[in-house]
Amino acid sequence: MTQDTLDYRGSGVDVEAGERAVDAIRAVVKSTYNANVLSELGSFGGLFRFPQNQYSDPILVSSTDGVGTKLRVAIKARRFDSIGQDLVNHCVNDILVQGALPLFFLDYIGLGKLEAAMVTQIISGMAKACSENGCALIGGEMAEMPGIYQSGDFDLVGTIVGVVDKEHLLPAARIQKGDILIGIPSSGLHTNGYSLARRIVFDRLGLDLTDRVPELDATVEDLLLSVHRSYLPLLKPLLRDERLHGLAHITGGGIPGNLKRIIPEGLCAFVSYAEREIPPLFNWLQNAGGLSRETMLESFNLGIGMIAVIDPAFSSEFITATSALVIGEIDETRVPGTKVQIID
Repeated sequence: MTQDTLDYRGSGVDVEAGERAVDAIRAVVKSTYNANVLSELGSFGGLFRFPQNQYSDPILVSSTDGVGTKLRVAIKARRFDSIGQDLVNHCVNDILVQGALPLFFLDYIGLGKLEAAMVTQIISGMAKACSENGCALIGGEMAEMPGIYQSGDFDLVGTIVGVVDKEHLLPAARIQKGDILIGIPSSGLHTNGYSLARRIVFDRLGLDLTDRVPELDATVEDLLLSVHRSYLPLLKPLLRDERLHGLAHITGGGIPGNLKRIIPEGLCAFVSYAEREIPPLFNWLQNAGGLSRETMLESFNLGIGMIAVIDPAFSSEFITATSALVIGEIDETRVPGTKVQIID
């Protein structure tokens, strides 16, 4: 009796395809490099020379994140460049709230079967966002794992490293009673609330990606795959102003779940965000899903992707620079342990 000859490709892993995919993205990745990148794509580790002469007391800030079930929409649409941008911008925002500017980015793509065209789109989106954010894409991993992911499925994760001088670290100890809350608009759902949004749009309403939503004058695909906004271009010129006291990136958990992370003990953020200020997309989802106000607040950003806590004397300048709006203020807490209270 003879046994069939086994090899890696027969087990579902094509090493040569992986090497071809790396070669295909080499140029686009290299376009994000700067003088501090000392390694080439394909090295065991990415090398980055720290620009120490630009900082007096530098602190490295790192974060790892994904794009959640927005991946399911991208897979359904066969549109992958935007989620690459989502991933980078989300991670940039996560370290931005601590005052950090990005240095470099690394990605992980786990797949059931490697599709070169799909990977190229994803990496191209990441490279575009890295270039826009002044961040080098210095490495990553493509792992073909047919025993873990089904064919056509994949996971996407990113890690970012940035730097901030200690004196400019946020949130600052300056957050105090009388500070005001500034809400900076989002570009849509960003990367949270998609498990609920998908149930409403595809299951309850029975819509397809190409269907047009008349009241929003857009297709379902465009609404759900709108790129997660990076706030670095807006906020970079303002980060070292001492009148900026704190920033909160509004992701999963909504305004209450994220804003509370920067509010000191004994204080509370009183948020007054009128229904008329909520973008139509969120009202459409709420009505279609029959969702309560509480569910909306904990599931979606409601049109606010970043909240700044600032000195009132900074309000006019800050609002002009960011096209934002006042959504509340900081006061002493009225309910022990409550750090965010929504005022209707």
